[in-house]
Parts: sequence; structure tokens; C-alpha cells
Amino acid sequence: MRNWRVRALYRAVAVPGQPAPYDRAQLKVYYPALFGNTAEERNSGCVPADHGRGPCPVVILLPGINVGPESYAWLAQALAAQGFACVLPCMIGEEMPGYTSLTPGLDVAALLPDQYGSRPSATALGAIRDALLALNGSGLLEGLLDLERIVLGGHSAGGSVALLNARRDWLPGLCATFTYGAHAGAASALGYAEGAQFALPAEVPTLMLGGDCDGCIAESLHRYGLAPGSLDAAGMLRRSFDEALPAQRAASYLGILRGANHFSLAFPEDGCTGRPFIDYPISRPARYLRRQLLGAISRFLRGYCRQDARALAALARQLGNPQAWLPQ
Repeated sequence: MRNWRVRALYRAVAVPGQPAPYDRAQLKVYYPALFGNTAEERNSGCVPADHGRGPCPVVILLPGINVGPESYAWLAQALAAQGFACVLPCMIGEEMPGYTSLTPGLDVAALLPDQYGSRPSATALGAIRDALLALNGSGLLEGLLDLERIVLGGHSAGGSVALLNARRDWLPGLCATFTYGAHAGAASALGYAEGAQFALPAEVPTLMLGGDCDGCIAESLHRYGLAPGSLDAAGMLRRSFDEALPAQRAASYLGILRGANHFSLAFPEDGCTGRPFIDYPISRPARYLRRQLLGAISRFLRGYCRQDARALAALARQLGNPQAWLPQ
């Protein structure tokens, strides 16, 4: 029999403060496993963790709006194979009246100018951490999870939620954050000035990734009071990196991948939900783009979760390759 290296389990958690029926989140937790081909494993499908790989840093990956967790399974499996535990949450919410969607969990009222920074805008992070504490206390994952090394990641809106909530007092154990297709632009509908950027907490090392073919960012500038065509996706991400993230500049990285679009992190892409119809076509093979993104993310995680200086040096070389990435 094959020695299975990665398995996953499911949990459901209550999300305090959310109205029913949107007060629940489902979690899929990927972990490095050690298949022993025992009778219990064959009967239940429950495969023990590989404790020889632990304690494992934990990656919480917040999704984009209407992007199902299955679209990030490729990344979660790859990270678990490298000795990380990876949590993919799934929530449904009505964050704007009349619009119900899969969501990263966002309290829009916490983003208003007189409220921003006073409380978390990520509604599910506390519940997710409580679930991880319970998993680490008993069962298949007992003692496997290193909850002093938590990474908060996200794609699209989930990436923005990660950037805005990367505070250790809101998520104890937080050691780094990474995003794809996300920025810190503040919506003018919330009362912010044209082109305003949220001031990011900037407490931990940050990796901001994006693609130069990101049509969703380029076609959404009106949300921030910006004229169409005044910035492209790379320009929007660079503004956030330069203006909203100054405190952690020495430990932060920006990478704009040539040929990648908004959904290059999501595979397989589900064209039935979200806004893929405003995205631009990719100009390089999707597999190549995912390989580049995985390389950058995994090197960043090894660097800051495991203090691997060689991984950080390799990350700097990778992002500095002008054939694959735009100049910094």
C-alpha cells in the first residue's frame, strides 16, 4: 500500500456575533500523515499524523469571495507535504444587503473610518484558533500543531482581510502573513477619500504577490474612487506595499508574476461564481504560474516559520528574476 503523506479532516465551528444561518464555518485541515495500513485506518479512513514532522506551523488561508476551498487544495496539499498544517475555512455570509456569497468572513462595519483598528474585521479568526487549540489537545492531531507559529494567508478579498487583521493581539501566535491578488485600498463607499489606503498593522513579515494580468483589480478601481485605467494591478499592489506597509519593509516582499491573472492561485477555477468574466487572460501556462507561486510562498514560510536563511535568500533570487517577475 502507498504511504500517504497528506491527509485532511473536517471541523465545524460557531462564529460568534454572526446572524443565523451564517454563524457557522466549516474547516478542512490538511496535515502531514503517516499511513500505517492498520485495520482502524482502513475501516475509518482516519490516518494518524506524522509526528516526526511536527510540531507543524499552521497556515490559515482565507478565500476570495465565492471561491470554494477546493480551489486552494493544491496549495494546501503541497504545504502539508512540506510539514505545514493548512486550514481552509468555508463560510457563507451576507456582507452586503442582498448579496449572499462564500466569504473570508468580514465585518464591514469594523472598516469604517471611526472603527478601523479598534476591533478585528475578520469574523472567524478567533473561532478558527479555538478549533486548532482543540485539535491540538486531543485526537489525530494531538500535539502536532505549533500554535506559536501561525501564518495568515489569503487570496483576493481574503488576502485583504489577512493584511488588515495581521495583529498578534487579534491572532496570538501570528508570525507572518502572505497574500495573492490583494491590496489595502479603502473603498470610497465606506467614507474614505479617493485613492485612500488602509494603514496596515505591519507587525509581522509580509509577502504580497499578484499578477500583471489581474483584470479583477484593474477593473475595480472605481471602488476606491480611482479613474479607470489610472492604475493597473501592479500599480495598485505597489501603492499598498509602498504606502500602507512601511513598518515591516525589511522583512516584507512584493512579487508581481508575469502572465498571471487574479485567479492564478485558484485551481481548478470555477467559472460559475465570482467575477472571472472581468479577469484578463493569462499569458503563460497555468501550471508554470502555480509552480512559481508555490515556490515563493513555501520559501517565505520556511524563512519565517523555521528561520531558514537559505530559503529567504532563494526567495529574493526568485523574485528578482526579471524573466518571471516584474522589477521591484
